[in-house]
Amino acid sequence: MKKLCIFGLGYVGLPLACIAAEKGYEVFGVDVDEKKVKLINNGISPINDEELKNSLKNLKGKIKATTNGATAVKNSDIIAVCVPTPLDENFHPDLKYVKSAAETISKNLKRGQLIIIESTVSPLTTEEDVIPILENLGLKSGEDFMLAFCPERIDPGNKKFKLKNIPRVIGGVNKKSTEKAIEFYKSILDAEVLDVGLPKNAEAVKIMENAFRDINIAFVNEMAKSFDILDIDITKIIKGASTKPFAFMAHYPGCGVGGHCIAVDPYYLIERVSKKGFECRFLQLARTINNSMPEYTINRIIEGLNEIDMGVKGTKISVLGLAYKGNIDDTRGSPAFEIIEKLKKMGGKIKVFDPYVPKMSNCDNLNEALSCECIVIVTDHDEFKNLDLNLLKEKGAKVIIDGRNILDKEKIKELGIVYRGIGR
Repeated sequence: MKKLCIFGLGYVGLPLACIAAEKGYEVFGVDVDEKKVKLINNGISPINDEELKNSLKNLKGKIKATTNGATAVKNSDIIAVCVPTPLDENFHPDLKYVKSAAETISKNLKRGQLIIIESTVSPLTTEEDVIPILENLGLKSGEDFMLAFCPERIDPGNKKFKLKNIPRVIGGVNKKSTEKAIEFYKSILDAEVLDVGLPKNAEAVKIMENAFRDINIAFVNEMAKSFDILDIDITKIIKGASTKPFAFMAHYPGCGVGGHCIAVDPYYLIERVSKKGFECRFLQLARTINNSMPEYTINRIIEGLNEIDMGVKGTKISVLGLAYKGNIDDTRGSPAFEIIEKLKKMGGKIKVFDPYVPKMSNCDNLNEALSCECIVIVTDHDEFKNLDLNLLKEKGAKVIIDGRNILDKEKIKELGIVYRGIGR
């Protein structure tokens, strides 16, 4: 039985641990969070996801979670690094978790082991930042141990594309490293595994994927702002444009871009190439536009309230949703926090409710959250998509700010409630 060590048991590492254990690997999971480690060892998922909950329940005892990375590395054949790579307050990539994992691996490395980096980083990070740490005690990558980069691809909440059936790309430091990494992923996945050459190529694939999405979201957000001025409903325009069977891919506007990929990954490339004297103007502009959407949502709230001679100060405002996307509990990068903070500073009486994030909500249920004058939808949870609009009227709602364009605009207006969307 092959043994796998995974550094980081979050939204990337934990699903990887589960599918590897299901395929017969002995899995050691390393995480600094002792509470998370204890839950996993008891077969309980720290992430609110039904599939993970069921998997961990069935795999109890087969995934050995620990805070002791040294022992896990010594006992493993394959080591995967799935730790976070956040940005600092100035949008600069922070590699401290990757470097820390690499240092632990280096001190306990054995000949013949395969190391795979899955954490999202900028091109050349494996070669320029990781390899020097791993080789610090004399072993050489590609000779004494194998090393490859395989960017994580996971979409929380996606019912069609799961970790098992999403194709992957591999970039190894040499042919043997690539072959060993491909062999590993083919043993646990039901999807294509593509050799893209060097680690920097695989790193660049990840950046391109999410920069593409960020740029297209920025485009549609700017279109939404333009259409608000012209009183055009962007949802109808997108539906119309989508009838073209080629050269158009629908993206949708919203109150902000969250998550740990789309709003983060472009900065890795911006930072890396700036050191080489190149300016990514297009990526920077997309980031500027998307970062402006929470403030734009605040302006929509002000406009809606002003229409009925009200202001933010002293008004009961309910923010629905803390997760960055629908039907998950992941709050990383969610625009909700900026919107809430700004509304509080403006004197609003803020209620917060997210059925997936109850510990960060100050309302116990949706019914309680709806008792206010202004409702701001930040997350497209099904519970919010299926709101009884007549109930909004009964609860006294005067203004609806639909930050995800998920409600029936015309019916809300028929009820005598002011409606503002993003581009409608």
